[in-house]
Amino acid sequence: MNCFIGSADFKIEEPTVVTIGKFDGRHKGHQKLLGRMLEFKARKGYQAAVFTFDAAPGARILGTEQKVITTNQERRNNMAKMGIDYLVEYPFTSDVVRLSAEAFVREILIEKMNAKAMVVGTDCGFGYQRSGNAKVLKELSSKYGYELEVVIKEQDEKRDISSTYIKEELARGHMEKANMLLGEPYAIHGTVVHGNHVGGPVLGFPTVNIIPPREKFLPPFGVYVSRVVTEDGIFGGITNIGRKPTVERDSAVGVETYIFDLDKDLYGKDIEVQLLNYERPEQKFDSLQQLKEQLERDKEYGLSYLDKEKALC
Repeated sequence: MNCFIGSADFKIEEPTVVTIGKFDGRHKGHQKLLGRMLEFKARKGYQAAVFTFDAAPGARILGTEQKVITTNQERRNNMAKMGIDYLVEYPFTSDVVRLSAEAFVREILIEKMNAKAMVVGTDCGFGYQRSGNAKVLKELSSKYGYELEVVIKEQDEKRDISSTYIKEELARGHMEKANMLLGEPYAIHGTVVHGNHVGGPVLGFPTVNIIPPREKFLPPFGVYVSRVVTEDGIFGGITNIGRKPTVERDSAVGVETYIFDLDKDLYGKDIEVQLLNYERPEQKFDSLQQLKEQLERDKEYGLSYLDKEKALC
């Protein structure tokens, strides 16, 4: 996949089918939109191109950090896996803020991205003060010579599936519900780093550690049944999100996973930790022996959960 990150200096030569949005979470609604775009690609031979911003517009406007379900790197990984050809992470500058809706279409989507077709949601917004929408795109389609498909939003129990809805479920630890809305497991991507070396030598539970970026929206601190995607395959495990209060004080928030049936040094490797079920909150134990006994129970819970999941497949 070709990426243009944080730069307005690019031009796509091949004809494209384009969609626009934040794509935070790549949930079922996003998948529907991207799926229609890939159908256009197969039918017309266009390259599939996604337009988004390099940072959430709200964060730039308000000057505050906004938590996201998928970080920019995770979004790139997801788009590449889907078969997207071009991902544009456009700089959100004062110049682009002032672009009228038509100027946005002409200067970015047509001239830079070479759009011959567009697939958008009914609630799409772009241009100065979000003055552009699906109706504007329809009005401009004949002038600029592109086809347009407007996709109706996916719903769950009469509510639009959105990143906000998913964050609400994640905040409650409702992983099964959040994953249903996402259409795939909530995941944390990262490079394995060294931990405190207590898990394996002391507790008998060798673990891998990744540090989530500050902007990553995390579910409650605690222990989760998980799946871990590595270059060697997909493995079950149990994951702790939090600060490990029994063995460390004031430590950074980390994602620590004991992987079942994988005895390999993954330090420096990129992995994806998928959270399937929230077992219990993080807690401080009076001794490492108490922690070890709880980890044995966590392991049994995780193995039982994964066995039941396999039986349902």
